This record gives sequence, C-alpha cells and structure tokens, in this order.
Amino acid sequence: MARRKASENGDASSSEQTSSTAAVTTSVPREVINTNTANLTELKHTLDDALKRFLGRPDQFKTIHQHTDVRLALGWAGVFVAAGTALYGYKTEFEESKPVVWAGLILYIILTSIQTLYAYFIEGNIVYVGKRKTFAKRIETERITIESRTQPSSPTSSPKYELNLSYVRSTNGGKSLLHRGKETAIRGYNTLFDEDGTLDQDAFENWIRDLVTKATGESGSK
Repeated sequence: MARRKASENGDASSSEQTSSTAAVTTSVPREVINTNTANLTELKHTLDDALKRFLGRPDQFKTIHQHTDVRLALGWAGVFVAAGTALYGYKTEFEESKPVVWAGLILYIILTSIQTLYAYFIEGNIVYVGKRKTFAKRIETERITIESRTQPSSPTSSPKYELNLSYVRSTNGGKSLLHRGKETAIRGYNTLFDEDGTLDQDAFENWIRDLVTKATGESGSK
C-alpha cells in the first residue's frame, strides 16, 4: 500500500514537473507589427512607436513626456478658452459680449500659435526623451534625446530611416558633466520590414541597443 502511494505520488510529482517545464518553455507569442510599406509616413510612425516602446521598458529608460505635456496643455487651454468664450457669447447680449469674445478669440489664436511654434521649433523631430539613474560609485543620471527623420529614395537607393541620438551623463543633480555623446544611425526601411510590411522587431531593437551603447561610450548596454 505504501509502495502504491509512493508510486502515485511519484507520478503526480512527475506530472506536475512536466506541466511546470511546459509552462516555462512555452513563450508568449510576440505581437506582430504590420504596416503599409508603400506609405513612408506610416513606416516612420511605426518605427517611432516601436522605438518608444523598447526604450520605455523598465530595464531601459524612464520616458520623459515634457514635449507632449506642453503641447497638450496648450491645446486644452485653447479648447477651454474657445468653449468659455462661446458660452459667454451665447448667454450675453451681442454688444455687451463683443469685448470678451474678441479677447477670447485673440487668446485662442495666441495659444494655438504658441503650440504650433513649439512643435516646429522646439520639439522638431524629437521622438523620444528618456533618463535613468545608475548607482556604481556615485549616483549618475543618463539622459538621451532621439530625433528621427526619413531620407527619401533616390535613383540609386531606397528610402532610409535616420536616427540622431544625443546622450548626457551627469552627477550632482546634473551640475557635473561626466560624458556627452552623439551618434547617427541610418537603415533602409527595406532592411527592417519584409515584403508584407512586417517589422523585424529583434533586428530593430538590436540596432537601437547598439546605437545607445555607442553613444554611452560603454562596451555593453545596461
């Protein structure tokens, strides 16, 4: 009887171990990313989004949303001004409301103009800003800024995706500069997408990882 129980326990243990092994070895399929290879804007946006997802992982960098936040704040401010002005004009006599309506219109135009100028002159081609802290011998802060653009096709080459990365490592709250680096990397869209428009995510992420490694001046990525 004892032997039978031991055998049953052994079979159960073996079954559990097999199930556990199967659970460990079975990997979750990666989400396939497809896009229209005939549309350069879609190709660029797809790579921009993939870059932000990769660098925003917990083991990479903490994403800084400063540019997005500024644009959203200006946009929402314009919406509230327009809505408030329209509501005031609706509830107030025309002649009485004219000064306020004009002021609201002018303020709305100013906010919209500032938003447009900010996006064009300050944000520009920036697609990612991130930072992280390291604790080797002292607390150091690393910050990266990445710009992207498309190099159009020519008679001798296909369209290319260009990245320009700026890197700064500092300490003492950014007061002491330890290292600064800049790197540029270019790859053809046709080397990152297949004929069906499926992104080779492993190749793309390895390319980004190598770019960051070169900019940091280290032998391996963190």
